[in-house]
Amino acid sequence: MSEYAAKAADSKGRERPLAEDGLRTDFQRDRDRILHCKAFRRLKHKTQVFLSPEGDHYRTRLTHTLEVSQIARTIARALRLNEDLTEAIALGHDLGHTPYGHAGEKALNEFTHFAHNEQSLRMVDVLEYNGEGMNLCFEVRDGILNHTSKGKPATLEGQIVAWSDRIAYINHDIDDAVRAGVISETDIPAHFRRLFGERHAARLNSMIMDIITSSENNPRVAPSETFEREIMNLRQYMFDNVYSSPVAKAEEYKAVDMIKFLYKHFTKYPELIPEEFRRMDGSAEQKAVDYISMMSDNYAVKCFTDITVPKNWNK
Repeated sequence: MSEYAAKAADSKGRERPLAEDGLRTDFQRDRDRILHCKAFRRLKHKTQVFLSPEGDHYRTRLTHTLEVSQIARTIARALRLNEDLTEAIALGHDLGHTPYGHAGEKALNEFTHFAHNEQSLRMVDVLEYNGEGMNLCFEVRDGILNHTSKGKPATLEGQIVAWSDRIAYINHDIDDAVRAGVISETDIPAHFRRLFGERHAARLNSMIMDIITSSENNPRVAPSETFEREIMNLRQYMFDNVYSSPVAKAEEYKAVDMIKFLYKHFTKYPELIPEEFRRMDGSAEQKAVDYISMMSDNYAVKCFTDITVPKNWNK
C-alpha cells in the first residue's frame, strides 16, 4: 500500500478492545459489522431524491450507498490506499438518514438540531446492536462523521468517500431526473457536457479518473482545481433544476408534515416509543429522533396511519 494509506495495524482503536480475528483485519471486521446490521438493510426502503417513485430503477438510499462504495473502492485501489477502510466508511456513511431523506431531515430541524452524518455516527456508536453500539474503529467512525462537505476526514480514505458521495449522487440523480422527465441530457449546460462527457458512464469515468490523476503521490485526495470547481457548479445546477423541481418536490410537504407529526406525537407520548429506544441515554426528544431516524419510508407511513386512522372494530 501507499505510504499515505491508513493501516489497520496502526488504527487508533476501539472504545472497547476486541480479541484479534485470525482472518480479518479490524477494518474488514468493521465493514462486515456494517454490512450485516439492521440499519443497513433499512436503506433499501429509504428515499434518495424522488419520493415513493413508481418504477423499479430509481435509486434508493441503499443503491446510492452501493454506488458510493464502488466508486470509492475504485479510487482507493488506484491510489493504493486502504480499500477495506474505504469500503467500511462508504457502507456506513448514510445509516442515520431519516425516512424520506432530506425531507425528513428538514422536518426534524424545525424542532431540534439534526444532521444525518451525526445521526449515522450515533447509529453505529449507540443505537445498533440493541443499544450497545457496533464498537467500530476510530478511522471508520471519523470517516462516517466527516463525509459531508463541511467535514474534514482524518484519513485519505475518508476523503475518498466524501468525494465519492458527491460524484455518486450528482450523477445518479441526473440519471434518475432524465428517467423521470425532469430534465433531458441536452438540458445539461454544454460546458458541463464538454468537460465531463455526454452520458452517465462518461461523466462518472471522467470524474473518477481526474481524482485519481490529481491525487497520485499526494497526501490529499481531491479533483483538479477545474474539476472541483465544475463538480460543485454541476451540483448547484442540480439544486436549481432537479432537487427543487415540482416533480421532486410535489409530495415533499406531505412527508415533512408526517415526520413533524410523528416527532410531536412521540415527544408528547414518549411511553409509546418502543422500550428498546426508551432505555437509550438521552432526552425524550432525542429518543423520538432516534426512533424516527430508524424508520423506513414504509414504516413511517404505517406508524402515522396506525396513529391517525381509526381501526375497524370487530368482536
